[in-house]
Amino acid sequence: MSISHLSKIVCVGALVLVAGCASQPTRINDVCAVFEQREGFFNNWRSSAEEASARYGVPVHVLMATVRKESGFQSNARPPRKTMLGFIPLGRESSAYGYSQALDGTWATYKAETGNFGARRSNFDDAVDFIGWYHSRSAAALGIDPADTYRLYLAYYLGWSGYKRGNWEPGIDKIARDTEAMALSYAGQLNNCR
Repeated sequence: MSISHLSKIVCVGALVLVAGCASQPTRINDVCAVFEQREGFFNNWRSSAEEASARYGVPVHVLMATVRKESGFQSNARPPRKTMLGFIPLGRESSAYGYSQALDGTWATYKAETGNFGARRSNFDDAVDFIGWYHSRSAAALGIDPADTYRLYLAYYLGWSGYKRGNWEPGIDKIARDTEAMALSYAGQLNNCR
């Protein structure tokens, strides 16, 4: 086998690996299926979620339900753009980005406090670690049980000040209830993952 033939094989293999990592998982309402689709030597979402859970004391099903609700497991998720006159694109509603939909300022605080300066919001390992970090800080600051998906998600979505005000809109309450339901579903599924 020639060197050029071998290099072509390596390049094609690398492209397949990168393409597989970049695509959004399917069957995102089944956490076992999500983990199976992201299980490999360089890319193991279950291990990443379990490590974040162990580090911050937030259950895996809570972490994964938060990712599911925030981005639908899309690495490059962003809020929609505002428009002028209904069609001229303007800026985005916020700086939220990636799996965790973390805002620029909160992401910078996370990197500084954890020393994870190379962290990227489009990297699942970093995003799930961020969610564990944020939820654990919310639990400590607001007296929320680390397994209380509903309240943790409200604090995540509204920020601590918004959570403390306690006067959130009914639509926000529904989003938090939906996230809680997804976490309960994921918790049951985790018992049956291979």
